Amino acid sequence: MQATNDHFQGNPLDGLVSEEVFHILEDHNLLSEKGIRDYQIRKSFRNMRNKNVPAFDAIEALRDEYPYLQFDTIRKIVYKLNGMRR
Repeated sequence: MQATNDHFQGNPLDGLVSEEVFHILEDHNLLSEKGIRDYQIRKSFRNMRNKNVPAFDAIEALRDEYPYLQFDTIRKIVYKLNGMRR
């Protein structure tokens, strides 16, 4: 996810909210870059795990994409909501 002038490129929440809703939320400053980043990390992690990529390797791949995040930070992001859904 890349932000330019406090605006997102495209709709990083595609499949979750429509383009129209996304732009309304963005226009009213109702979006959190961190929240969107974490959503994208969880989505990428699930996609990799669905392709039978081991969890460790999936987290390492995400570290390549988000080099400023520690392994444990990504691990906490990807497992954070799983415990809350049960």
